[in-house]
Amino acid sequence: MLTPSDFIPKNYTQTIDKGSFQWSAPSNIALVKYWGKKENQIPANPSISFTLKNCKTITKLTFSKIEKADHFSFDLLFEGKSKESFRPKIQKFLERVEVYLPFLKEYHFTIDTQNTFPHSSGIASSASGIAALAVNFMSLEKKLNPEMTDEYFNQKASFLARLGSGSACRSVKGEVVIWGNHLETQNSSDLFGVEFSTLHPNFKNYQDTILLVDKGEKQVSSTLGHDLMNGHPFAEKRFEQAHQNLSKMKAILANGEVDEFVKFVESEALTLHAMMMTSMPYFILMKPNTLEIINKIWKFREATSIQVCFTLDAGANVHVLYPENVREEVLQFIKNELVVHCQNEQYICDEIGNGAVQINNI
Repeated sequence: MLTPSDFIPKNYTQTIDKGSFQWSAPSNIALVKYWGKKENQIPANPSISFTLKNCKTITKLTFSKIEKADHFSFDLLFEGKSKESFRPKIQKFLERVEVYLPFLKEYHFTIDTQNTFPHSSGIASSASGIAALAVNFMSLEKKLNPEMTDEYFNQKASFLARLGSGSACRSVKGEVVIWGNHLETQNSSDLFGVEFSTLHPNFKNYQDTILLVDKGEKQVSSTLGHDLMNGHPFAEKRFEQAHQNLSKMKAILANGEVDEFVKFVESEALTLHAMMMTSMPYFILMKPNTLEIINKIWKFREATSIQVCFTLDAGANVHVLYPENVREEVLQFIKNELVVHCQNEQYICDEIGNGAVQINNI
């Protein structure tokens, strides 16, 4: 089993003075939720997620050699304009990964980033943004160590991304990704995500239409939300349940059992919110329109037998999940009945993707 020290490079065989890379990395949506974490971004329970395709961050990393300094040298641009408010998060990320990327203080970096989804839409961009930065840094390390294998590249990129944002480790590689030690998953790790490779054709190109119920700032930060599981009265039972549900979800995804998928995905979403409602302090992150949408989805599914379902992240927005072969019917239902509950009637059509993609290297 790999340990953090396995990601500390022993030496580099090449040098490079300047250049740039550009990568896109997607967001992801957990099916079995991770909620609660230990030190060093270690999850309290394993999770499994769909990697998205259209909701992604595109980041260009430009670098030039400088005399090694005692601080990190970087400029931050968001959609072409300076974004100093991002600096503390990037600074903290660089501090956490420096031991694994010892070249960081030998270069000046310009990090130029943009999202394909609306800014402040309520969609978490930490996963896609940090994953995109991690694969860019790994591209630079691969120039310094050309013998690096693709497997190691992806593992270390996921490992680094986790240190910036836990769920970011699930945005590097794969349609479906498992993160966290799980007895029934070979090579699973708390340190990085691993690709789930036996996805049934029923789940290929699975659709995710994201209904933007509330585009405001998060009521509860992810860090605070995870911390609320420390001492939570139901924490241990929840962690146990997550292990069991991951085993069930793996079988469902491998066997193509869409009916069972619906049950477990919705139960997991509601359990996540139940944990927040029963913590101290307690929060209700759903909005009235969230509940309206959920009830309409249940009513539509009962009336049509179309296996559409919902999941939620730690907020009010609703991810509507459904097979590709019922796309037209579900989109019509969304337009007719659900968009009225979205802020400014906004929604985003997405589907399963394959993870981070290199756009160019110069």
